[in-house]
Amino acid sequence: MTAATPGKTALITGITGQDGSYLTELLLAKGYTVHGIVRHASSLIANTSRLDAVYQDPHESERRLFLHKGDVTDAGMLVNLIRDVRPDEIYNLAAQSHVRVSFDLPEYTANVTALGAIRLLEAVRASGIDTRIYQASTSEMFGTAPPPQDETTPFHPRSPYGVAKVYAHWATVNYRESYGMFAVSGISFNHESPRRGETFVTRKITRAVARIEAGLEKKVFLGNMDAVRDWGYAPEYVEAMWLMLQHDEPVDYVIATGRPATVRDFAEAAFGHAGLDWRDHIEHDERYERPAEVPELIGNPAKIAREIGWRARVHWDELARIMVDADRKAL
Repeated sequence: MTAATPGKTALITGITGQDGSYLTELLLAKGYTVHGIVRHASSLIANTSRLDAVYQDPHESERRLFLHKGDVTDAGMLVNLIRDVRPDEIYNLAAQSHVRVSFDLPEYTANVTALGAIRLLEAVRASGIDTRIYQASTSEMFGTAPPPQDETTPFHPRSPYGVAKVYAHWATVNYRESYGMFAVSGISFNHESPRRGETFVTRKITRAVARIEAGLEKKVFLGNMDAVRDWGYAPEYVEAMWLMLQHDEPVDYVIATGRPATVRDFAEAAFGHAGLDWRDHIEHDERYERPAEVPELIGNPAKIAREIGWRARVHWDELARIMVDADRKAL
């Protein structure tokens, strides 16, 4: 993998999320100083729990991780922070990223996920800082487009979240073409880890396995078991994000494993790892169905493998085992 130049500075929005925390660890290991934006909340500790492994406060001269209260809905804050920090790289990972929730909160999703991206792009333009920008795009933009989906596949989003991400994606393209910015979008397919939020289906399954095995519950309720997804491992996906900003040219890439599985497949692997039969413990609940379903998302990662050498190493079945073991340990 390409080595980083010591002394670089990065700014991460969404730093307290799954991807933000793994990206922070990666960049700190490469010698970066990392700044992150954290939304104001009554409990800062709860918001930064995914960063517990790296957020320490030794002698100030040695400290390379700084958290700033702010929000991508505040354009003025973004301009001021970018001018102060003068980052070499910006990773926009902030979003309301739960697809089912986006149907209940469409306006909020648009404000954070769509307009947040253009506020950030405009803040970079207004600040006059020469920086490289990574925009977190998503396979949900493809919606009903037939798989396998790649960089040339037309978008057909099927949720307010997907629609918002299409806006952010094309805004990034527009600022790159209009202002000559090094701004790229990584179209990431589903990627999971033990740090995945507990309301997302993979983590919901693996957490249920650990709790059922421990005798703490008997059932878990899920929606569409036939949905096909391309699940990868989040720590590997943040490597792809970093590599994209080290590339000579600003290019958008699909980030995926290329190996599909249904929700049922994932559940079978997760429960089977604990010696359990998923059919004894999963019940359908229509409340978890989406108003508009996305049947199949399967990425074609050939371009990113060919041009910058990134390939997924962990696939969905091993991922299920990793997450089950982590949730067992958490109990």
